[in-house]
Amino acid sequence: MSERIRVLLTEEEVDHKISEIGAKISKDYEGRSVHMICILKGGVCFMCELAKRITVPVSFDFMAVSSYGGDTKSSGVIKIIKDLDEPLKGKDVLIVEDIIDSGRTLSHLCELLKHREPASIHICTLLDKPSRRVKAVNVDYTAFEIPDEFVVGYGLDYDQRYRNLPYIGVVEFDED
Repeated sequence: MSERIRVLLTEEEVDHKISEIGAKISKDYEGRSVHMICILKGGVCFMCELAKRITVPVSFDFMAVSSYGGDTKSSGVIKIIKDLDEPLKGKDVLIVEDIIDSGRTLSHLCELLKHREPASIHICTLLDKPSRRVKAVNVDYTAFEIPDEFVVGYGLDYDQRYRNLPYIGVVEFDED
C-alpha cells in the first residue's frame, strides 16, 4: 500500500489563522504571562509559530504522551513518555495540541495537570475533529475544525513522516 498527500489547508491559511489566535491569546492574557505546554511531538511546529505571535510573556515546557503508536486511529491507551520539567503551581497554563480527535488523551492530561495546582488551564489546538469526540474537552482556542480524515504536516505525522510539510494534508492510501 502506498500513500499520497492531498492539501487540505495551505501554508498561507494556517499562518493567517495562527496570527489570529496569537492576537486573541495576547488579549485574553493581557497583564499576565502564559505557560505554554507543548504536547510532543506534533505540537512543536504549531507552538513555535504561535509563541512568536503572542505579545505577553511566555514560558515553555514539553510533555510527550502517546495513544497512537504507528496506527492512524487512537488506541485509547494513554502513555506519558516525557513529563514536565517545571512545577505548575500558580501558573496560567495553555496546553498546545496539534490535533484533538477522540479527546481521551487531552481529558486524561487535563485531570493529571489539575492536581498540580495551576492558576488556570486552557487548551489551544491547531486542528479539531469534533465528529470523533468520545470524551468531552473544553477547547478554548481552535484554529481549524476538520472532517474525519487522517492528516499530516505542520508537525503531524504518519509513522514519523511528513511532519515537516508546511501545510496540512490528508493522507490518501492507494492499493498497490
